[in-house]
Amino acid sequence: MSIDTHKVPTRSEAITEYTWDLSIVFGDVETWERELAAIEELARKVASFQGSLGQSGEHLAEVLQLRDEAAQRIYALYVYAMHRKDSDATDPVGQALQERAGSFAARVMASMAYVEPEILTIPEEVLAGWVAETETLKMYAYEFEKLNRQRAHIRSAEVEGVLAQFSDVTRAPYEVFEMLSDSDLTFPSITDENGATVQLSHARYGRFLESNHRQVRHDAFKSYYGAYRPFRNTMATTLGASIRTHVLDARIRNYSSALASALDPNEIPLEVYHNLLATVEANLGLNHRYMEIRKRLMGLDELRIYDLYAQPVPTPELIVPYDEAREMMLAAFAPLGDEYAAALQKAFGSRWIDVYENVGKRSGAYSGGSYSTPPYVLLNYQDRLNDAFTLAHELGHSMHSFFSRRNQPFVYGGYTIFVAEVASTLNEALLTDYLLKHRDDEQLRRMLLVQQIEDIRRTIIRQTMFASFELDMHTRVEAGEPLTSDGLSKRYYDLVARYHGPAVTLDDEIAFEWMRIPHFYYKFYVYQYATGLSAALALSRQLMSEGAPAVERYLGFLRGGSSRSPIELLRGAGVDMATPAPVQAAMETFGLLLEQLEQMDGA
Repeated sequence: MSIDTHKVPTRSEAITEYTWDLSIVFGDVETWERELAAIEELARKVASFQGSLGQSGEHLAEVLQLRDEAAQRIYALYVYAMHRKDSDATDPVGQALQERAGSFAARVMASMAYVEPEILTIPEEVLAGWVAETETLKMYAYEFEKLNRQRAHIRSAEVEGVLAQFSDVTRAPYEVFEMLSDSDLTFPSITDENGATVQLSHARYGRFLESNHRQVRHDAFKSYYGAYRPFRNTMATTLGASIRTHVLDARIRNYSSALASALDPNEIPLEVYHNLLATVEANLGLNHRYMEIRKRLMGLDELRIYDLYAQPVPTPELIVPYDEAREMMLAAFAPLGDEYAAALQKAFGSRWIDVYENVGKRSGAYSGGSYSTPPYVLLNYQDRLNDAFTLAHELGHSMHSFFSRRNQPFVYGGYTIFVAEVASTLNEALLTDYLLKHRDDEQLRRMLLVQQIEDIRRTIIRQTMFASFELDMHTRVEAGEPLTSDGLSKRYYDLVARYHGPAVTLDDEIAFEWMRIPHFYYKFYVYQYATGLSAALALSRQLMSEGAPAVERYLGFLRGGSSRSPIELLRGAGVDMATPAPVQAAMETFGLLLEQLEQMDGA
């Protein structure tokens, strides 16, 4: 079905078939209220055991099971409230439920937060003996293993208490950045494609960079960074303070570096990070080559950074109604086998997906739900090919959640950020492969080819550039070097030049791009976008070339949740991210795609 109307419908006008069914979670608000009261009683019981976890293995197992039950039920309570509000923010009941659920969850989870620190007071050999002797405690063996890895990095109760109190202070640099960037920074106006005067904003800047009008791209770029430039010293001070908190926290917790403190809790070897940087930088010639191709395709004498987000080839207007997209997903993901197909059918047939826009609905798209609820998907579907790819992406997340939760106990029912984008980007790769094989449209093929190239450029190469800059900042602070605006800007400018090569003529303003990247405050986060896509590309190639054996390995990865380290889970699927091989293979794929583009366009 295609929804075509000039008026955005209200929630009450939405067609039920295309909305998610939250009654699966709670039949009505009264049931939700009764559950809240029951959880509060259960949480009080868990809190009452504080100080007693060292009594015996049986007692510890009982408390952990009660903790997990309470947490599982809290998440379901919150999901119902959040998804109801996201369906229609104008609904006062949904607003109230979401606010109450958020406050309630924070309070209850805090009351149970003593469990892990108290487990760490139990000697490691005692805990191992209890696991060997107590059947109901065996399930938590891997959780204890992860906790034990942190023993060397957990300080005394007094120090931990002080550190916890200082969290209100250490988050201040990001809050200052956010306030300055989102609230206090004023952007000028530019003239858009239609001759209208439009004030710049963060969202409009992204749209203007995709404009087919080069003057619009130029004006947006110059004006946007011109607004940041006067605040470069403030931004450098703020970012420097954030980096120093990362370094100080690592030292207090006895880590060798801030990078180690970020990777070690999730059992990510340092080699993963260093291999990524080394492998991508060894292949930068491919990105330089793409810049040359782009320059020729766009017919430009000089290629600028603000030209890199506009389409270099004509883009077809392909209409894909949702019902057609649904059938497309079933066909595209058929290589994943019958079990995956059955889960997809359940998602489509049981109203796990909220499809169309309505008044008050949250913008964008996401995969949600919790351990005991469906892995709901929120969309704002507009019958475009991009919307079909968004559906594929979010279904990847939801299928990962579905298989993890169905096959793992609650304690391992989630998955880490390191692997979070693997299933979603693999689905996009499968959809691209399906379209290339089944759509006889040369213009579409060219567009999909460029899309694949751009995915690798933006997600692997660009994010690795960010990761290199982030590591440089932390290394300098660890060596006692201050981070100044001039130093940051020069190093960033030089990095952009090295990554893009001689085909790109750099404007001075690109030196200030570091000022607008929120991920630099997150402590070694962005590299996971690059490793995630590299893993997904490797897995998709295996699925297409090997068939059933690769499918079973991949489903094993989806079923694994967080029951093993992310490196081990991916290794079981057939990809070893502790080696340079997957990233190198992704760069080789990038090179092959460039060859196809050159052959197709005679570039």
